[in-house]
Amino acid sequence: MPASRPASFGLTPDDHAVLEAADKFARKEFPPLARRMDDEEWWPPEIFPKIGAAGFMGATVAPEYGGAGMDLFSSGLICQAFARWSPAIALSWAAHDNLCVNNIFRNANEAQRRKYLPDLCDGSKIGALGLTEPGAGSDALGSMRTTARREGDHYLLNGSKIYITNGPVADVLLVYAKTAPERGAKGISAFIVEKDFPGFRVAQKLVKMGFRGSQTGELVLENCRVPAANLVGAENEGVKVVMSGLDLERALVAALCVGISERALDLCVEYAKTRVQFGKPIGNFQMVQAMLAEMYTELEAMKTLVWRTLAEVNDLEVGGGGRGAAHKITAASILYAGEACNRILNHAVQIHGGSGYIWESEINRLFRCIKILEIGAGTSEVRKMIIAEELLRG
Repeated sequence: MPASRPASFGLTPDDHAVLEAADKFARKEFPPLARRMDDEEWWPPEIFPKIGAAGFMGATVAPEYGGAGMDLFSSGLICQAFARWSPAIALSWAAHDNLCVNNIFRNANEAQRRKYLPDLCDGSKIGALGLTEPGAGSDALGSMRTTARREGDHYLLNGSKIYITNGPVADVLLVYAKTAPERGAKGISAFIVEKDFPGFRVAQKLVKMGFRGSQTGELVLENCRVPAANLVGAENEGVKVVMSGLDLERALVAALCVGISERALDLCVEYAKTRVQFGKPIGNFQMVQAMLAEMYTELEAMKTLVWRTLAEVNDLEVGGGGRGAAHKITAASILYAGEACNRILNHAVQIHGGSGYIWESEINRLFRCIKILEIGAGTSEVRKMIIAEELLRG
Protein backbone atom coordinates (compact mmCIF):
# COMPACT_ATOMS: atom_id res chain seq x y z
CA MET A 1 0.00 0.00 0.00
CA PRO A 2 1.20 3.61 -0.56
CA ALA A 3 3.17 5.29 2.20
CA SER A 4 1.35 7.54 4.61
CA ARG A 5 0.74 10.99 3.12
CA PRO A 6 0.94 14.25 5.06
CA ALA A 7 -2.28 16.06 5.82
CA SER A 8 -2.29 18.49 2.92
CA PHE A 9 -4.80 19.76 0.39
CA GLY A 10 -2.35 20.19 -2.47
CA LEU A 11 -2.09 17.68 -5.31
CA THR A 12 1.18 15.89 -6.02
CA PRO A 13 2.28 14.93 -9.54
CA ASP A 14 1.03 11.39 -8.84
CA ASP A 15 -2.34 12.80 -7.75
CA HIS A 16 -2.62 14.81 -10.95
CA ALA A 17 -1.83 11.66 -12.94
CA VAL A 18 -4.64 9.73 -11.23
CA LEU A 19 -7.11 12.58 -11.74
CA GLU A 20 -6.19 13.01 -15.40
CA ALA A 21 -6.29 9.27 -16.14
CA ALA A 22 -9.72 8.90 -14.53
CA ASP A 23 -10.98 11.99 -16.36
CA LYS A 24 -9.71 10.72 -19.72
CA PHE A 25 -11.42 7.37 -19.21
CA ALA A 26 -14.72 8.85 -18.01
CA ARG A 27 -14.81 11.53 -20.71
CA LYS A 28 -14.64 8.77 -23.34
CA GLU A 29 -16.93 6.15 -21.79
CA PHE A 30 -19.63 7.96 -19.82
CA PRO A 31 -21.24 10.68 -22.00
CA PRO A 32 -22.67 8.24 -24.61
CA LEU A 33 -24.58 6.52 -21.80
CA ALA A 34 -25.93 9.64 -20.11
CA ARG A 35 -29.09 10.33 -22.11
CA ARG A 36 -30.50 6.80 -21.89
CA MET A 37 -29.60 6.52 -18.21
CA ASP A 38 -31.45 9.75 -17.47
CA ASP A 39 -34.44 9.08 -19.71
CA GLU A 40 -35.05 5.46 -18.77
CA GLU A 41 -33.42 5.03 -15.33
CA TRP A 42 -31.31 2.47 -17.19
CA TRP A 43 -28.16 0.87 -15.81
CA PRO A 44 -25.43 -0.01 -18.37
CA PRO A 45 -24.33 -3.53 -17.38
CA GLU A 46 -21.01 -3.30 -19.21
CA ILE A 47 -19.71 -0.18 -17.43
CA PHE A 48 -18.39 -1.71 -14.20
CA PRO A 49 -16.31 -4.35 -16.02
CA LYS A 50 -14.89 -1.54 -18.19
CA ILE A 51 -14.03 0.49 -15.10
CA GLY A 52 -12.42 -2.59 -13.58
CA ALA A 53 -10.38 -3.30 -16.72
CA ALA A 54 -9.16 0.31 -16.69
CA GLY A 55 -7.83 -0.11 -13.13
CA PHE A 56 -10.30 2.14 -11.31
CA MET A 57 -12.21 -0.52 -9.38
CA GLY A 58 -11.14 -1.71 -5.93
CA ALA A 59 -9.12 1.49 -5.70
CA THR A 60 -8.17 1.10 -2.03
CA VAL A 61 -7.79 -2.70 -2.07
CA ALA A 62 -4.39 -4.38 -2.04
CA PRO A 63 -3.31 -5.92 -5.37
CA GLU A 64 -3.20 -9.41 -3.81
CA TYR A 65 -7.01 -9.31 -3.70
CA GLY A 66 -7.33 -7.83 -7.20
CA GLY A 67 -7.40 -4.19 -6.17
CA ALA A 68 -5.54 -1.16 -7.49
CA GLY A 69 -3.52 -0.62 -4.31
CA MET A 70 -4.23 3.12 -4.14
CA ASP A 71 -5.16 5.16 -1.09
CA LEU A 72 -8.39 6.88 -0.06
CA PHE A 73 -7.19 10.22 -1.40
CA SER A 74 -6.71 8.69 -4.86
CA SER A 75 -10.17 7.11 -4.74
CA GLY A 76 -11.57 10.56 -4.00
CA LEU A 77 -9.87 11.93 -7.10
CA ILE A 78 -11.34 9.10 -9.19
CA CYS A 79 -14.79 9.91 -7.82
CA GLN A 80 -14.27 13.60 -8.62
CA ALA A 81 -13.27 12.84 -12.22
CA PHE A 82 -16.10 10.37 -12.75
CA ALA A 83 -18.66 12.88 -11.43
CA ARG A 84 -17.63 15.43 -14.05
CA TRP A 85 -18.93 13.17 -16.81
CA SER A 86 -21.64 11.11 -15.10
CA PRO A 87 -22.78 11.82 -11.56
CA ALA A 88 -24.97 8.70 -11.74
CA ILE A 89 -22.09 6.36 -12.53
CA ALA A 90 -19.89 8.14 -9.99
CA LEU A 91 -22.50 7.60 -7.28
CA SER A 92 -22.88 3.91 -8.10
CA TRP A 93 -19.11 3.52 -8.22
CA ALA A 94 -18.77 5.20 -4.81
CA ALA A 95 -21.43 2.94 -3.26
CA HIS A 96 -19.70 -0.09 -4.71
CA ASP A 97 -16.06 0.81 -4.17
CA ASN A 98 -16.29 2.67 -0.88
CA LEU A 99 -19.36 1.54 1.02
CA CYS A 100 -19.06 -2.13 0.07
CA VAL A 101 -15.59 -3.02 -1.23
CA ASN A 102 -13.48 -0.79 1.01
CA ASN A 103 -15.51 -1.78 4.06
CA ILE A 104 -15.03 -5.46 3.31
CA PHE A 105 -11.31 -4.96 2.72
CA ARG A 106 -10.88 -3.03 5.97
CA ASN A 107 -13.03 -5.20 8.22
CA ALA A 108 -13.43 -8.72 6.77
CA ASN A 109 -11.31 -11.73 7.60
CA GLU A 110 -8.88 -13.32 5.18
CA ALA A 111 -11.30 -15.97 3.90
CA GLN A 112 -13.99 -13.35 3.21
CA ARG A 113 -11.51 -11.13 1.42
CA ARG A 114 -10.30 -13.98 -0.79
CA LYS A 115 -13.84 -15.04 -1.62
CA TYR A 116 -15.47 -11.71 -2.43
CA LEU A 117 -12.92 -9.05 -3.31
CA PRO A 118 -11.53 -10.33 -6.65
CA ASP A 119 -14.90 -10.27 -8.43
CA LEU A 120 -15.82 -6.94 -6.85
CA CYS A 121 -12.46 -5.48 -7.89
CA ASP A 122 -12.71 -6.49 -11.55
CA GLY A 123 -16.26 -5.19 -11.84
CA SER A 124 -17.85 -8.55 -12.65
CA LYS A 125 -19.84 -8.30 -9.42
CA ILE A 126 -21.63 -5.19 -8.11
CA GLY A 127 -21.54 -4.26 -4.44
CA ALA A 128 -23.89 -2.30 -2.19
CA LEU A 129 -24.41 -1.33 1.44
CA GLY A 130 -27.64 -2.14 3.28
CA LEU A 131 -28.10 0.25 6.20
CA THR A 132 -31.04 2.67 5.81
CA GLU A 133 -34.53 1.36 6.63
CA PRO A 134 -38.06 2.72 6.06
CA GLY A 135 -38.26 3.83 9.70
CA ALA A 136 -34.58 4.49 10.26
CA GLY A 137 -32.98 7.31 8.29
CA SER A 138 -30.97 9.83 10.28
CA ASP A 139 -31.36 7.55 13.31
CA ALA A 140 -30.07 4.59 11.31
CA LEU A 141 -28.62 2.72 14.28
CA GLY A 142 -31.06 3.41 17.08
CA SER A 143 -34.17 2.79 14.97
CA MET A 144 -32.84 -0.23 13.06
CA ARG A 145 -35.40 -3.04 13.04
CA THR A 146 -33.68 -5.62 10.85
CA THR A 147 -32.66 -8.56 13.05
CA ALA A 148 -30.30 -11.50 12.73
CA ARG A 149 -30.80 -14.67 14.78
CA ARG A 150 -28.23 -17.46 14.93
CA GLU A 151 -29.55 -20.87 13.95
CA GLY A 152 -26.86 -23.51 13.68
CA ASP A 153 -24.26 -22.51 11.14
CA HIS A 154 -26.47 -19.76 9.67
CA TYR A 155 -28.06 -16.49 10.70
CA LEU A 156 -31.66 -15.73 9.78
CA LEU A 157 -32.05 -12.08 8.78
CA ASN A 158 -35.46 -10.40 8.83
CA GLY A 159 -36.25 -6.82 7.89
CA SER A 160 -36.09 -4.36 5.03
CA LYS A 161 -33.70 -1.75 3.69
CA ILE A 162 -34.61 1.26 1.55
CA TYR A 163 -32.92 3.90 -0.63
CA ILE A 164 -30.11 1.40 -1.26
CA THR A 165 -27.80 2.59 -4.04
CA ASN A 166 -27.04 -0.32 -6.41
CA GLY A 167 -29.62 -2.41 -4.53
CA PRO A 168 -31.58 -3.61 -7.59
CA VAL A 169 -28.44 -4.73 -9.43
CA ALA A 170 -26.11 -5.70 -6.58
CA ASP A 171 -24.58 -9.17 -6.35
CA VAL A 172 -22.94 -8.70 -2.95
CA LEU A 173 -24.21 -6.52 -0.12
CA LEU A 174 -22.80 -5.53 3.26
CA VAL A 175 -25.93 -5.61 5.43
CA TYR A 176 -26.36 -4.45 9.02
CA ALA A 177 -28.77 -6.14 11.41
CA LYS A 178 -29.35 -6.33 15.15
CA THR A 179 -28.11 -9.53 16.73
CA ALA A 180 -28.91 -8.20 20.20
CA PRO A 181 -31.84 -5.79 19.77
CA GLU A 182 -32.03 -5.10 23.50
CA ARG A 183 -28.56 -3.51 23.31
CA GLY A 184 -29.59 -0.90 20.74
CA ALA A 185 -26.72 0.40 18.62
CA LYS A 186 -24.29 -1.81 20.56
CA GLY A 187 -26.11 -4.92 19.36
CA ILE A 188 -25.55 -4.45 15.62
CA SER A 189 -23.61 -6.89 13.44
CA ALA A 190 -22.43 -6.74 9.81
CA PHE A 191 -23.01 -9.51 7.27
CA ILE A 192 -22.00 -10.20 3.68
CA VAL A 193 -25.19 -11.13 1.83
CA GLU A 194 -25.36 -12.51 -1.70
CA LYS A 195 -28.36 -11.74 -3.90
CA ASP A 196 -29.08 -15.47 -4.37
CA PHE A 197 -29.29 -16.29 -0.66
CA PRO A 198 -32.71 -17.78 0.17
CA GLY A 199 -35.03 -15.14 1.61
CA PHE A 200 -33.41 -12.12 -0.07
CA ARG A 201 -35.30 -10.16 -2.71
CA VAL A 202 -35.53 -6.73 -4.29
CA ALA A 203 -38.97 -5.37 -3.39
CA GLN A 204 -38.88 -2.47 -5.84
CA LYS A 205 -36.64 -0.21 -7.87
CA LEU A 206 -37.19 3.43 -6.94
CA VAL A 207 -37.39 6.19 -9.56
CA LYS A 208 -35.46 9.32 -8.61
CA MET A 209 -35.33 13.00 -9.53
CA GLY A 210 -31.56 12.99 -10.01
CA PHE A 211 -28.65 10.58 -10.38
CA ARG A 212 -30.99 8.68 -12.67
CA GLY A 213 -29.61 5.41 -13.94
CA SER A 214 -27.81 4.82 -10.67
CA GLN A 215 -30.08 2.09 -9.37
CA THR A 216 -31.80 2.63 -6.02
CA GLY A 217 -34.16 0.19 -4.40
CA GLU A 218 -35.94 -1.36 -1.47
CA LEU A 219 -34.66 -4.72 -0.26
CA VAL A 220 -36.48 -7.31 1.82
CA LEU A 221 -34.99 -10.09 3.96
CA GLU A 222 -37.45 -12.78 5.01
CA ASN A 223 -35.69 -15.47 7.02
CA CYS A 224 -32.74 -14.80 4.73
CA ARG A 225 -30.21 -17.56 5.40
CA VAL A 226 -26.71 -16.12 5.72
CA PRO A 227 -23.80 -18.43 6.58
CA ALA A 228 -22.27 -17.68 9.96
CA ALA A 229 -18.96 -17.50 8.09
CA ASN A 230 -20.27 -14.28 6.47
CA LEU A 231 -20.39 -12.37 9.76
CA VAL A 232 -17.95 -9.46 9.35
CA GLY A 233 -15.99 -8.86 12.52
CA ALA A 234 -17.31 -9.90 15.90
CA GLU A 235 -20.98 -10.31 16.70
CA ASN A 236 -22.54 -7.13 18.16
CA GLU A 237 -19.56 -5.01 17.08
CA GLY A 238 -20.87 -3.86 13.71
CA VAL A 239 -21.21 -0.28 14.94
CA LYS A 240 -17.43 0.10 14.51
CA VAL A 241 -17.76 -0.89 10.87
CA VAL A 242 -20.73 1.45 10.39
CA MET A 243 -19.23 4.57 11.92
CA SER A 244 -15.80 4.47 10.29
CA GLY A 245 -17.49 3.62 7.00
CA LEU A 246 -19.85 6.60 7.25
CA ASP A 247 -16.97 9.00 7.88
CA LEU A 248 -15.10 7.71 4.85
CA GLU A 249 -18.31 7.87 2.80
CA ARG A 250 -18.75 11.55 3.66
CA ALA A 251 -15.17 12.30 2.62
CA LEU A 252 -15.68 10.56 -0.72
CA VAL A 253 -19.13 11.95 -1.54
CA ALA A 254 -17.75 15.44 -0.96
CA ALA A 255 -15.34 14.76 -3.82
CA LEU A 256 -18.32 13.86 -5.99
CA CYS A 257 -19.67 17.36 -5.30
CA VAL A 258 -16.40 18.81 -6.58
CA GLY A 259 -16.70 16.95 -9.89
CA ILE A 260 -20.30 18.05 -10.47
CA SER A 261 -19.38 21.65 -9.67
CA GLU A 262 -16.34 21.61 -11.97
CA ARG A 263 -18.44 20.44 -14.89
CA ALA A 264 -21.13 23.03 -14.17
CA LEU A 265 -18.59 25.86 -14.14
CA ASP A 266 -17.02 24.68 -17.39
CA LEU A 267 -20.42 24.56 -19.09
CA CYS A 268 -21.30 28.03 -17.81
CA VAL A 269 -18.04 29.61 -18.99
CA GLU A 270 -18.54 28.10 -22.43
CA TYR A 271 -22.17 29.23 -22.55
CA ALA A 272 -21.31 32.75 -21.39
CA LYS A 273 -18.82 33.06 -24.24
CA THR A 274 -21.16 31.83 -26.97
CA ARG A 275 -24.67 32.91 -25.96
CA VAL A 276 -25.37 36.31 -27.53
CA GLN A 277 -28.01 38.73 -26.24
CA PHE A 278 -28.39 42.45 -26.95
CA GLY A 279 -25.66 42.09 -29.57
CA LYS A 280 -22.93 40.71 -27.30
CA PRO A 281 -21.97 37.51 -25.44
CA ILE A 282 -23.71 37.32 -22.05
CA GLY A 283 -20.27 36.91 -20.47
CA ASN A 284 -19.83 40.65 -21.10
CA PHE A 285 -22.58 41.45 -18.60
CA GLN A 286 -21.37 42.13 -15.09
CA MET A 287 -24.15 40.20 -13.35
CA VAL A 288 -23.22 37.07 -15.29
CA GLN A 289 -19.57 37.73 -14.50
CA ALA A 290 -20.46 38.02 -10.82
CA MET A 291 -22.16 34.62 -10.84
CA LEU A 292 -19.20 33.01 -12.58
CA ALA A 293 -16.82 34.56 -10.05
CA GLU A 294 -18.91 33.32 -7.14
CA MET A 295 -19.08 29.81 -8.64
CA TYR A 296 -15.32 29.71 -9.09
CA THR A 297 -14.66 30.91 -5.54
CA GLU A 298 -17.07 28.39 -4.02
CA LEU A 299 -15.48 25.62 -6.07
CA GLU A 300 -11.93 26.48 -5.06
CA ALA A 301 -12.91 26.68 -1.39
CA MET A 302 -14.69 23.34 -1.76
CA LYS A 303 -11.64 21.65 -3.28
CA THR A 304 -9.41 22.96 -0.50
CA LEU A 305 -11.60 21.51 2.26
CA VAL A 306 -12.42 18.27 0.43
CA TRP A 307 -8.82 17.45 -0.46
CA ARG A 308 -7.61 18.38 3.03
CA THR A 309 -10.25 16.12 4.56
CA LEU A 310 -9.37 13.19 2.29
CA ALA A 311 -5.72 13.62 3.28
CA GLU A 312 -6.49 13.75 7.00
CA VAL A 313 -8.59 10.56 7.01
CA ASN A 314 -6.45 8.82 4.40
CA ASP A 315 -4.90 6.51 7.01
CA LEU A 316 -7.87 6.22 9.36
CA GLU A 317 -7.28 3.13 11.46
CA VAL A 318 -9.62 0.16 11.23
CA GLY A 319 -12.45 0.81 13.66
CA GLY A 320 -11.60 4.49 13.69
CA GLY A 321 -14.12 7.19 12.90
CA GLY A 322 -17.46 7.93 14.45
CA ARG A 323 -15.72 10.19 16.93
CA GLY A 324 -13.09 12.87 17.27
CA ALA A 325 -11.36 14.89 14.59
CA ALA A 326 -12.17 12.53 11.70
CA HIS A 327 -15.87 12.52 12.56
CA LYS A 328 -15.93 16.32 12.74
CA ILE A 329 -13.97 17.20 9.62
CA THR A 330 -15.70 14.65 7.35
CA ALA A 331 -19.07 16.06 8.45
CA ALA A 332 -17.79 19.59 7.76
CA SER A 333 -16.47 18.59 4.34
CA ILE A 334 -19.72 17.09 3.08
CA LEU A 335 -21.77 19.85 4.75
CA TYR A 336 -19.91 22.58 2.91
CA ALA A 337 -19.50 20.66 -0.35
CA GLY A 338 -23.20 19.71 -0.56
CA GLU A 339 -24.47 23.20 0.15
CA ALA A 340 -21.86 24.91 -2.05
CA CYS A 341 -22.72 22.54 -4.91
CA ASN A 342 -26.34 23.61 -4.52
CA ARG A 343 -25.41 27.29 -4.77
CA ILE A 344 -23.15 26.67 -7.78
CA LEU A 345 -25.83 24.79 -9.70
CA ASN A 346 -28.45 27.41 -8.90
CA HIS A 347 -26.19 29.98 -10.56
CA ALA A 348 -25.54 27.57 -13.43
CA VAL A 349 -29.21 27.19 -14.30
CA GLN A 350 -29.70 30.95 -13.98
CA ILE A 351 -26.87 31.60 -16.43
CA HIS A 352 -28.33 29.10 -18.90
CA GLY A 353 -31.76 30.67 -18.62
CA GLY A 354 -34.56 28.82 -20.38
CA SER A 355 -32.22 26.18 -21.80
CA GLY A 356 -31.16 25.28 -18.26
CA TYR A 357 -34.75 24.54 -17.34
CA ILE A 358 -35.14 21.96 -20.10
CA TRP A 359 -35.01 18.39 -18.77
CA GLU A 360 -32.70 17.01 -21.46
CA SER A 361 -29.97 19.64 -21.05
CA GLU A 362 -26.79 18.60 -19.27
CA ILE A 363 -26.97 21.50 -16.82
CA ASN A 364 -30.50 20.44 -15.87
CA ARG A 365 -29.28 16.88 -15.30
CA LEU A 366 -26.59 18.21 -12.98
CA PHE A 367 -29.09 20.47 -11.19
CA ARG A 368 -31.39 17.54 -10.44
CA CYS A 369 -28.54 15.81 -8.60
CA ILE A 370 -27.83 18.47 -6.02
CA LYS A 371 -30.54 18.01 -3.40
CA ILE A 372 -29.60 14.48 -2.40
CA LEU A 373 -26.11 15.78 -1.61
CA GLU A 374 -27.69 17.64 1.31
CA ILE A 375 -29.67 14.57 2.38
CA GLY A 376 -27.66 11.41 1.71
CA ALA A 377 -24.70 10.32 3.86
CA GLY A 378 -26.43 12.18 6.70
CA THR A 379 -28.55 15.28 6.21
CA SER A 380 -27.05 18.76 6.50
CA GLU A 381 -28.77 19.03 9.88
CA VAL A 382 -27.16 15.80 11.14
CA ARG A 383 -23.78 16.98 9.85
CA LYS A 384 -24.15 20.18 11.88
CA MET A 385 -25.08 18.15 14.96
CA ILE A 386 -21.94 16.03 14.57
CA ILE A 387 -19.72 19.08 14.25
CA ALA A 388 -21.29 20.84 17.24
CA GLU A 389 -21.17 17.74 19.45
CA GLU A 390 -17.48 17.26 18.73
CA LEU A 391 -16.73 20.94 19.37
CA LEU A 392 -18.59 20.88 22.68
CA ARG A 393 -17.02 17.58 23.73
CA GLY A 394 -13.50 19.05 23.65
